[in-house]
Amino acid sequence: MSRNPYSTIDTVTVGDSVVLWRPSAANWYNASVSALTAYLQTVITQGRSWTTQYAAPSASPFTVTVTARTTDIWLILTPTGTLAAGTITLPAPGNSFDKQEISVNTTQAVTALTVAGNGATAVTGEPSTLAANAFFTLRYDAATSTWYRVS
Repeated sequence: MSRNPYSTIDTVTVGDSVVLWRPSAANWYNASVSALTAYLQTVITQGRSWTTQYAAPSASPFTVTVTARTTDIWLILTPTGTLAAGTITLPAPGNSFDKQEISVNTTQAVTALTVAGNGATAVTGEPSTLAANAFFTLRYDAATSTWYRVS
């Protein structure tokens, strides 16, 4: 029966260190809890990072260009009233990242909506009209250079 050479503690603080085995080096290493936390935050997919972009179009037709970011984007449209036509231009493929999401909400109706791919191969499933308080989400697939509607 092997004996655990390490003592056990019930709480961990940011100043503590942990022991890690790195198979590629066949060696044990010491890492701070803060370094381990920083690494885990980069690999955990929960809790995506979102940037909110606002647009308040007042005339028809309107164009809103989604700003290129290194985060997912929540576009909130607050038109002054029902608008006959509008275009939402997505970030170009070189300014998008794989699995990036763009969510769009509107407080007023847009009778004819165009979602422009801005150089993407395609935008699939995009709505052609929006009712008041409607929303949709697109996700980018870098392998096909296509935006797909996911909700």
